[in-house]
Amino acid sequence: MDTAATLSFFQSFYANTPLYVVAEPSRPEPVATEAPVGLSATPIVEAPTAASAISAAPRAAEAASVILPTAAPALAPPQATASKLPSLGSLKAASPTVGPTLPPVAAPTPPQPAIPPPAAPAPVEAAAYQPTNLTLAELPAATPAPAAQAGRIQPTPTQSPVAHVPFATLGSNARGLVILVRMSPEQFRKLPRNVFLNNLLKAIRLVMEDVVLVNVEHEKFPVALCSLRQHLHARQFLAFGKNLLDVAVYTTQPYEPVLLYGDTAFLGAGEIDMLEYDAGRKKQLWQAIQRMFLG
Repeated sequence: MDTAATLSFFQSFYANTPLYVVAEPSRPEPVATEAPVGLSATPIVEAPTAASAISAAPRAAEAASVILPTAAPALAPPQATASKLPSLGSLKAASPTVGPTLPPVAAPTPPQPAIPPPAAPAPVEAAAYQPTNLTLAELPAATPAPAAQAGRIQPTPTQSPVAHVPFATLGSNARGLVILVRMSPEQFRKLPRNVFLNNLLKAIRLVMEDVVLVNVEHEKFPVALCSLRQHLHARQFLAFGKNLLDVAVYTTQPYEPVLLYGDTAFLGAGEIDMLEYDAGRKKQLWQAIQRMFLG
């Protein structure tokens, strides 16, 4: 077969089709990249060499019919696929940034309405104090005073040479029992708390509020009955000491209750400091009080 004729045939047969690609020595060969998913890879047709084209010519001539290669369909431009959001389950919760720990701030307390103070309860009036008055027993009359000596005046309930003698009082029951003592002002102020005296009053069903304490403030002279009756309804006397009441100086004996002037009961005894530690005189005093008040 004529070589020139064969070459002319193949040139007309492969018109508009490159038969080979001459590699450019200065350009590096392209690196094969992986085709994107969904796109069909276009085969790269290697250009046949002259020797292969010549050897293939007799086989192509013998073929009854020649199937022309169809051009590859034009590929549509790849559409950008919507990016798929990651599953919420696959995401790990981002750990919060740990900052400096701040002290808890207390919520502001709402202002409370002013509550008016409770009304003070009405004062309960204390029951009026009811003093206890003792019932006197029938007492013998006092011994008549001895005849007046020259220069001495016998005192009476209305006049006395010792009416000027001062005295002090403690108590408010002007109609109660009058207790006569002679002691210092400091001791007299403590007398209402004396245990012996309080027990004695309790024995005759009295308390300290039922009596009036009188302190004779002269070392020797007694207090005058007329002076006491200007301030007190003095009708019952209990004297702890000697020479305490002018009208009883010469007419009474210790531990012997008597009636003076027909309306004034009088009982004299030893001093309180002495009676506290003398059981015999305590007994004498108790018996005399029973004869005077309890009958």
